[in-house]
Order: sequence, then structure tokens, then C-alpha cells
Amino acid sequence: MTKIRNELPEDHRAVEELTKKAFWNVNFPGCDEHYLAHLLRTHPDFLPELDLVIEEDGKLVGNIMFTKSRLLNENGTEKEILTFGPLSILPEYQRKGYGKMLLEYSFKKAAELGYEAIVIFGNPENYISSGFKSCKKYNVSLGDGIYPTPLLVKELKEGALDGGKWVYKESPAYDIDHSAFEEFDSTFPQMEKGYSQTQELFYIYSNSKLN
Repeated sequence: MTKIRNELPEDHRAVEELTKKAFWNVNFPGCDEHYLAHLLRTHPDFLPELDLVIEEDGKLVGNIMFTKSRLLNENGTEKEILTFGPLSILPEYQRKGYGKMLLEYSFKKAAELGYEAIVIFGNPENYISSGFKSCKKYNVSLGDGIYPTPLLVKELKEGALDGGKWVYKESPAYDIDHSAFEEFDSTFPQMEKGYSQTQELFYIYSNSKLN
């Protein structure tokens, strides 16, 4: 049986372990997303009510975490929105719909909390099917006319971003201080770093933008 619920304190280590397994060698050799998950929980922008896990027959197989972020328009108006990440699914459960279930459940909860939009950096191939579109279609940039290819937007309320040019301000929660990373990671099972084709895809998307 599949169940989605809020993460509990006793889940923290299991979530960090599955996050490491989910991201290992995906974006670069190794990963640091499990450290990010560890740090996010104590940041003021973190939203515990949208910190969700998914279980299959009582086993934790995935997790999603959200933070508050902001959009600023040309008139100086600020809109509080959401960003998620990491979204982690154990490798053996990937491509089986668990990530999409977590996303759809979290979108419903976010809308109930009154949020109108979500902006993320992500692989478009993974998120278009969940309703995300190019940032340029919503006039959401990083400023100075910069529209990164992996900057994706989803409206939770139709028309929420109409009629304006927006600049995305990601939460500083995602600015990881790596000074204690090695010590933190040393308490986890050690895995071999290596190359995967997904790393090249990550590099291409991370260094490309729309004209």
C-alpha cells in the first residue's frame, strides 16, 4: 500500500540516506543533496507542512521538501511563492510514478495553504508532465533578461503571474556552506564516485539559457 505523510523527526536519517542514494553520481561525481536536506529543516524559509515522505508497504521510498521563495515584478511588488528540492526517490523505485504522486499531492497541499506558484531549477524532461512550463512563458527571469533553460514555472492558481515581468529570488536556504560536509558525509555508507551520462545533461542545462 502506498502512503504519503509528513516527515517525522525519526525519519530524518532514513530520508537523508535515501536522498544520497537517489542523487549519487546523477549531477556530478558524488552528491551533496543529503546534506542540503539536513540543513533545510532548520532554515526559516523551510515549510514543515510540505516536508513529505512516500511509503510503499511501510518502507520509506521518497521525500520532497519545499521552501518559500519570492518573485519581484517591475513595480516592486513581491509575491511569496514556493520552490521544492530535493525531490528524492530511491533508485529502485524511480520511473514508477512515486515522484509524480508526491508532486501532485504536494501541489494540492500548497494550493490549500494559499500559494499561487512554484518555481524550480530542474530538468524539463522530468517536470513538464507535471504542469511546469518554461520560465519565459511567464516572464520569470533572473534579472537582466536572463531566462535559464532549467528555470521552470507552475501556476497553482491560473493567471497568478499574468501581466507582469518577474524576477525570481531563490531562498538563501539553498546556498550550502560545505565547511562541515565531509564530516557529515563520513557518517553515511561510503559510495564510489563516478561518471554518468546524466552529468552531461545537467551541465548542458545548467549552462544554457533562452533568448
